[in-house]
Amino acid sequence: MSLPEAAPQLRADPDWRGRFILLSSIWGLSFLFIKVGDEALAPLQVALGRMLVGTAVLLLILAVRGDRLPAFGSIWLELAGAAVLLNSVPFALYAWAETHVTSVLAGIWNATTPLLTLLVVLAVLPEEHPTRSRLAGLGIGFAGVLVVLGIWQGLGGSALLGNLACLGAATCYGLGFPFSRRMLRGRTESMLSLAAAQLLCGTVELALVTPFVTHSPATLPPKVILSILALGGLGTGIAYVLNFSLIRDAGATVASTVTYVIPLFSTVAGAVFLREGLSWNEPIGALVVVFGVALAQGRLKSIAIRRSPRVNVEAAG
Repeated sequence: MSLPEAAPQLRADPDWRGRFILLSSIWGLSFLFIKVGDEALAPLQVALGRMLVGTAVLLLILAVRGDRLPAFGSIWLELAGAAVLLNSVPFALYAWAETHVTSVLAGIWNATTPLLTLLVVLAVLPEEHPTRSRLAGLGIGFAGVLVVLGIWQGLGGSALLGNLACLGAATCYGLGFPFSRRMLRGRTESMLSLAAAQLLCGTVELALVTPFVTHSPATLPPKVILSILALGGLGTGIAYVLNFSLIRDAGATVASTVTYVIPLFSTVAGAVFLREGLSWNEPIGALVVVFGVALAQGRLKSIAIRRSPRVNVEAAG
């Protein structure tokens, strides 16, 4: 997922909209694939499976393009740190969370990622300043989080743990994006090379833990195998390429808004294929979160400026 940041808007390639919808649908369906994977695999196995497949896809694309992984050095330690925050830990948390909450709710929680990213950016990047609109947006966004939780109903039980795991995963992304932003400054390697190396690090991290804390599944139904292949090949492999191409052709600001559309696809997929229900407070809370993020990022102001009537300066003078 791309880092929401105030970057100059590039001249958008007219074909980016189709890739935007495709990326949104792939990441939205990922929560369905995680839920199906959980039916036969332990959460760590789901995370490791998607990483293995996703890494294989990116390494294959890297080879076809004649590119190579970064040279051995300190960059690999930084990539391993980025993999902890952006891959191995959040992937495992979402997989575990979906053993306690619906895929629909997990997809909604993913929409809090820009909110948490902005909070971390304001805290750790001195060039970012906490303006009044940003603080108001953060406050509104976190109020939306409480609505999603349904805090008035009381908190407790496995559902709370699942919600907290989703929030923990989104927080990892919030920490990971600013970390990656600093790490990538001045790097000469291609984004595809760095992404493949990061996934490779995450795969190794999970491979060092998973065999010692999980057991081999008793059965492995075809739908589970297909879900892991789709989750890794599409959601962790092809999606990275699509995301980088969107940043290149439409700009980081446009690419970051994919987070707002993901819950639409995850909700439809969960309702249609898994017959999952939806409490009224969950979509309402998600809308409040999105509104808060839009306010904090200054998107509402930019929309208002674009829609305001032009003033003829010469005539007015």
